[in-house]
Amino acid sequence: MKSRSRQKSRRLQPDLQPTTMETTVRRHRRIIMLPFPFQGHINPMLQLANLLYSKGFSITILHTNFNAPRISNYPHFTFKSILDNDPEKRRFELAEFSKDFIHNQDGGDALLHELGLLVASGLDENERVSCLITDSYWHFAQTVADRLNLPRLVLRTMGLFCTTVYSSIPLLDARGYFTLDDSHLEERVAEFPLLKVKDIKKIGIESGEVGYAVLIRHMVKQTKAASGVIWNSFKELEEPMLERISRDFPGPHFLIPFPKYYTASSSSLLEQDRTIFPWLDQQPAKSVVYVSFGSLSQVDEKQFLEIGHGLVNSKQRFLWVVRDGFVEDLTWFESLPVGFPGERGRVAQWAPQQEVLAHEATGAFWTHSGWNSTIESVCEGVPMICSAFRGDQPLDARYMSDVSGVAVYLENGLQRDEIARVIRRILVDEEGKEIRESAKLLKQKSDLSVMKGGSSDDSVESLVDYISSL
Repeated sequence: MKSRSRQKSRRLQPDLQPTTMETTVRRHRRIIMLPFPFQGHINPMLQLANLLYSKGFSITILHTNFNAPRISNYPHFTFKSILDNDPEKRRFELAEFSKDFIHNQDGGDALLHELGLLVASGLDENERVSCLITDSYWHFAQTVADRLNLPRLVLRTMGLFCTTVYSSIPLLDARGYFTLDDSHLEERVAEFPLLKVKDIKKIGIESGEVGYAVLIRHMVKQTKAASGVIWNSFKELEEPMLERISRDFPGPHFLIPFPKYYTASSSSLLEQDRTIFPWLDQQPAKSVVYVSFGSLSQVDEKQFLEIGHGLVNSKQRFLWVVRDGFVEDLTWFESLPVGFPGERGRVAQWAPQQEVLAHEATGAFWTHSGWNSTIESVCEGVPMICSAFRGDQPLDARYMSDVSGVAVYLENGLQRDEIARVIRRILVDEEGKEIRESAKLLKQKSDLSVMKGGSSDDSVESLVDYISSL
């Protein structure tokens, strides 16, 4: 079979060496950025950093030793390690990391010290620090920025719908949703009729002022106090939420779909397997279901086997990412179907996801519904199968399936027969034609949004002007 192009669409890649007088002036304005040290948070922050650099700003990236970014991939940025912590300690849970470090007063003190030095040195070098951009989870950064009289913008790495739900967690908790028993799981949530009780419970919040709930409460409060919020999204995707989000979070909002500007390959914390592309090149157009559940999700052996058998039983081509740590029981491989994965399948430990989604052989994406994966799939027009695990994922899955109409939500767990049926529906059955068409139309809207005068292009220019005015 004739080899096919690896990408069915070429995303925008702005020049990283702008030369206009306006951007040259901006080189004397520095932006300090602090990503949260997990893959789904690092990717959008560094994509945003590239975009702002292309507009003429100098960039300093503050980072932890834990999950430190690959500095050699970004020679145009200045990097500084702060908030010292053990890079070897494997913390897979965001809640555990937050308990260990974010609530530690030493974190705020260390950030204050380093930012103070950077602001002072910038003044000495005739270079002005314009603002601080941090991930929303670094909530204590707002207090630090206020003490230094430094504007802070927040990068929100989840969608608008998810954020409105998160901001309502105290209300949902007070009304008892997090403690309802399993007999209520299929009931609708009165405050958010789109959602079922099981979606709310999957967020993973414990009732009361403990654990992850405290982190979310601080995050929401300090995001409202920020000078602005930047979203990895675009107006046409989440337009129904704009009025609500503007009311709940009064600062300026900038909706920019980062995958339309830069890939996330250079910020991957794991080694990517590029040998998958010769295999993909040999597959028919839109014939492969790409399966990846992100950098943190885990399944047990039984769930893993249901996935494997479901892929085989679908009789469709598949590319399955099985990273280290994905399966809790390491004896899983012996129980897979004989001859797995066979000629129709390919297994990889990690993959350059945006490139796989952009490949013309990819016809569907079975995802954990993390927001980065969701927006990447939307931007490439790939319909989704959603298997949400926790956090924002069930909210994203519900929105993509019930509002955007570009996904099927496997909301009742992992069952091989249902998996096989849904894969066939999304890839080839007439029943899935409407979803495939909706995904294609939404991609077209994302394409138009980044063209001159489009909603996302306007957001980029507004953000540049706003930072320049600070």
